Amino acid sequence: MQSGYRYVLSAPTGGGFHLDFQPDLTPKEMLELGVFGGKYITDCQDEFPRSWFAKAKLSPGRADPKINYFGVAASQSLAEWRRKGWIWHEDPRGWFQWYCRYYLGRRCDDDDRQIKRWRAMRRHIAQIRKNCDEYDLNCRPKQRQALLHWAYDSRTS
Repeated sequence: MQSGYRYVLSAPTGGGFHLDFQPDLTPKEMLELGVFGGKYITDCQDEFPRSWFAKAKLSPGRADPKINYFGVAASQSLAEWRRKGWIWHEDPRGWFQWYCRYYLGRRCDDDDRQIKRWRAMRRHIAQIRKNCDEYDLNCRPKQRQALLHWAYDSRTS
């Protein structure tokens, strides 16, 4: 995916997060639950700890929404992300690639933008709380799956 890209890890793995960025799930937990139809970072696994992929739900071919925790498609295409200007040149796979690298300890010029995007997803939590009975995981599955893609765990609220 990215040839010759290097970065410095300047924070401890899984720590040193910005105070405004407190995700519910680690990248490993997200991959184990089933996100992005199992296709998201299948072409750059060597960059990340093997343990993240031991129980990951992956799709070697095309994205498969059945792999997602809620069994529904909840993503836009990479082409659409590019069209909307959401892709930063250092993380061509988008937010989750940024998060994986951030989790490992990389800090970069895009951190503030990505954290703002992550925080903006909280509006979906409010909608689930307003419209769903507590712990009714069948209510708004697409919205819940989208939250999983952003490391929010709606299963606990």
